[in-house]
Amino acid sequence: MSAFVGFRCSVCKTEYSPTQVRYTCPTDGGNLDVVLDIGGIRKKYEIEDITSRTDPSLWRYLPLLPVDAPEAGETPLHLAGWTPIYSPQRLAEKLGIQSLWVKDEGRNPTASFKDRASALVVTLARQMNMEVVTTASTGNAGAALAGMAAAVGQKTVIFAPRSAPPAKVAQLLVYGSQVILVDGNYDQAFDLCVRAADEFGWYCRNTGYNPFTAEGKKTAAFEIWEQIILRMPKENRSLTVFVSVGDGNIISGIHKGFKDLHALGWLEQMPRIIGVQAAGSAAVANAFNAGTDKITPVNAKTVADSISVDLPRDGSRAVHAATETGGTYLTVTDEEILKAIGELGQSGIFAEPAGATAYAGLVKACRENLIQSDEPILVMNTGNGLKDIHAAMQAVPPAPIIEPDMKSLRKILNSGR
Repeated sequence: MSAFVGFRCSVCKTEYSPTQVRYTCPTDGGNLDVVLDIGGIRKKYEIEDITSRTDPSLWRYLPLLPVDAPEAGETPLHLAGWTPIYSPQRLAEKLGIQSLWVKDEGRNPTASFKDRASALVVTLARQMNMEVVTTASTGNAGAALAGMAAAVGQKTVIFAPRSAPPAKVAQLLVYGSQVILVDGNYDQAFDLCVRAADEFGWYCRNTGYNPFTAEGKKTAAFEIWEQIILRMPKENRSLTVFVSVGDGNIISGIHKGFKDLHALGWLEQMPRIIGVQAAGSAAVANAFNAGTDKITPVNAKTVADSISVDLPRDGSRAVHAATETGGTYLTVTDEEILKAIGELGQSGIFAEPAGATAYAGLVKACRENLIQSDEPILVMNTGNGLKDIHAAMQAVPPAPIIEPDMKSLRKILNSGR
């Protein structure tokens, strides 16, 4: 049985039983934190009981999750998570830092971080016997839901703005979801999805609305703890994590994961979390810099479609993820994001714009001396570059076209292109 015991409003701190609420606090609309039986977990498990597991997926952390084991079978749903961590030394040397890791979420089954939340939500929906699961998405969350649901035969309806990148829409359709393109932005698709779920009795996965999405995303923190922190000298296990931020659910989920580990006594020092937003979609950064957790909507416009959000639905908790860990927020331009795609690519890491945003933030932090050279750094790449080929092609010079002869080839080679 799962360790799930209830919810707590992140704003008013009111606690609810598992059956009292489903999505947000009925008193103030605040996001709900999932409450686990930390004492019970601590009594039943030691660190080694978790780290000795051989399951190469997020399900290795099942004792720390608010769901029962998913359906049996080797499907993509069982392979979400446990993504690789790279150590790109050339990038570290270029930036003048000693220790740098990049966690590549593009290696998930549908090629983005969002598989973590969708695997957990689909599992929960199956256990609740929900007929339809729905979500609004600029592409990645929808693709993740569609892919995880297809693996177990769960029906889904996906709302996406008509401007979503074609590669992401293709994923939705190929996975067999009913796809509805909205002639509006993400926020309008989000609101329509909520209304549809209420009217038709569908289970809504919307990010920053369904409290279990953060529970799936927190598993990245568990992996960082196991893959990096536990391997550091016990007397100095400090780490700074750079995370791109749109609606705020990834950064708040990672923060929740570290908080769970700290509450269990398995994490001595909380990592410092630094949020990075596109300058054209910086509602959370604006709130952080104003010293408040009240989010004022913006008119979002950025090449990083996955983090282009007018009103971040998990903005308050996203602010707290930085303030409570001694972190901060940075903003980067679209030009800096595109440059970051190219720099990561030259180390063998292909990131979509939202994924490269975190690295662009690290570049800026180094330039402005916001981190120390001996500070261990981990950057989250939240999605594969194939998600948005149009943006990738803007990040690099075009390939030359030549005649099929050696003279033309020598001319190009001698030109240095």
